[in-house]
Amino acid sequence: MAEIIVVASQKGGVAKTTTTFNLASSLEVMGKKVLAVDFDHQGNLTSCLAKEGKQSIEMTVANLMNICIESEDDAVMPDRAEYIYQCGGLDFIGANRTLSTIEAKLLSEAGGERTLADVLEPLRDDYDYILIDTNPSLGILTINALAVADKVMIPVSPQYFSMEGLDDLIKSIVKVRKRINPKLSIAGICLTMCEFRTKLYRRVYEDILEYTADKIRIYDAKIPYTVKIGESLYVGENVATYCASSPASVAYLKLAKEVLGCE
Repeated sequence: MAEIIVVASQKGGVAKTTTTFNLASSLEVMGKKVLAVDFDHQGNLTSCLAKEGKQSIEMTVANLMNICIESEDDAVMPDRAEYIYQCGGLDFIGANRTLSTIEAKLLSEAGGERTLADVLEPLRDDYDYILIDTNPSLGILTINALAVADKVMIPVSPQYFSMEGLDDLIKSIVKVRKRINPKLSIAGICLTMCEFRTKLYRRVYEDILEYTADKIRIYDAKIPYTVKIGESLYVGENVATYCASSPASVAYLKLAKEVLGCE
């Protein structure tokens, strides 16, 4: 049965989608069956995975959620081949801007916070891991992701204002755990876009250590800032495929091993 991990951050620009993409790819390379779910209306993860462009994705997570919302009884979902796409050995469910129209429906729907769970729970037995990329907010869509998740991974970029929103996100996770999803836990904080030689990195890292006070795990794998990540995204490849010797590729593989409990 799949472990569902949400990659979440209230702050944008922290390599959330990049981390979801490369972690999912690294887990797949290590022999795990992985489903990546794009749960951001911008569809950036879909752009990474859809080789023919995200316009080729005809059925998205928004369509599936709409089926659940409009069904009076148990929703009858389409055949999985209609909405689960492949990128190499990695499966994914795409998203586009229609996801933003679902948000208003969820707010007026009784039990709307469990709609994504209705989509993903039947898929658990087919995968080892399901990774969900979320939008940078604490709205009803993120609540949906937290409601179905087992764990939350929080990417943090050690830059100015990096701690901004972290406390609010953690408070939201605690509330969801108390009110909706008692099994939810914080997997850890993943430091991304790290420039290790700068004073700023060292100062922010110390701030994060002080903030977590050993109560929240900080992954040993710290993702370096490197142009190779941007180049790989530009050509639609994970960084390991684009440049296996890149420090970022090595770091994401290390992160995957930590997720698996190998390190």
